[in-house]
Amino acid sequence: MAQTPEVILKDIRAKRFKPLYFLHGDEPFYIDSISDELEKRIVPESEKGFNQFVLYGKDTDVAGVLSYARRYPFMAERQLILVKDANKLGGIEQKEQQARLEDYALNPLSSTVLILCFQANADERKSFIKAFNNHGVVVQSKKMYDNKLPDWVASFCQAEGVKISPKAVQMIVDNIGNDLKRLTNEIRKIMVNLRVDQGIDAEAVERFVGISKEYNVFEFQKALATRDVLKANKIASYFSANSKDNPLSPILIILYNFFSKVLLTHASKDKSERGLATELGINPFFVKDYNLAARNYPLNKAAMVIHYLRDCDARMKGLDGVSIPEGELLKELVFKIVH
Repeated sequence: MAQTPEVILKDIRAKRFKPLYFLHGDEPFYIDSISDELEKRIVPESEKGFNQFVLYGKDTDVAGVLSYARRYPFMAERQLILVKDANKLGGIEQKEQQARLEDYALNPLSSTVLILCFQANADERKSFIKAFNNHGVVVQSKKMYDNKLPDWVASFCQAEGVKISPKAVQMIVDNIGNDLKRLTNEIRKIMVNLRVDQGIDAEAVERFVGISKEYNVFEFQKALATRDVLKANKIASYFSANSKDNPLSPILIILYNFFSKVLLTHASKDKSERGLATELGINPFFVKDYNLAARNYPLNKAAMVIHYLRDCDARMKGLDGVSIPEGELLKELVFKIVH
């Protein structure tokens, strides 16, 4: 069974190394994090020139990788063989070459740490991957679902020793999306600019991530939730005039997720703060926002908003055969939602 990235990183930092690592998936963040951590810790800096080898799949083949792996380290305890883009290794799709990898994985050299980084999802049922799992570590780094991002950001900040407010979490997620590398880069950029005793709040996000205080998706969603016609139109006009920095597609996704939760709020039997937070998969801090939106958008209207969003998405993609500027679509959408 593939292990979670967090568990593997914890083991590496505790210097509990394995001779084999097979890292794969469609989320490069953890593949890079684990391989970087191993690079930092396996071979001392003074020995890297002799005992650390970074190979690239397109430039070598299975036989070449194994020739490195079977060598002994030069006057050291271990050597590191890191293969990036291993899914492009010459012969990797051939059964006989996979069998060679399997043979090595069944009896790996204890003084070699071999890391294969697949920048794609691999079939863990293959024999050579099973052998890696039995004698080493297999990690699948999956793209994170949007509804898991707020908890992930909060956990990341906690691990970094900095507090972050629920609003700041939501602002970061809404404006950056599920690119984990960019999320961590932006969070660290904020942290660098904070005092030691200071947490991350909405103001810090606005200041250091470059999000407009008035004209951002979070405020746009809030204006629609409260049916603030003037503010919603004002932000929509700003987005339309700055469409390059505010593309319509991610705005539609955020609004769709929000109004889907408004529908769930109507349908939920448990209307308590804790019950709704669990049902919606959100921080309890935001329950009041969904309750307010549910009051402003009765069940039938909320269902119609979902229809408007789907229709806008289809027209944006030109499925009706007519090309309409995104700014015009957004202004029309706002009118339909708030009226």
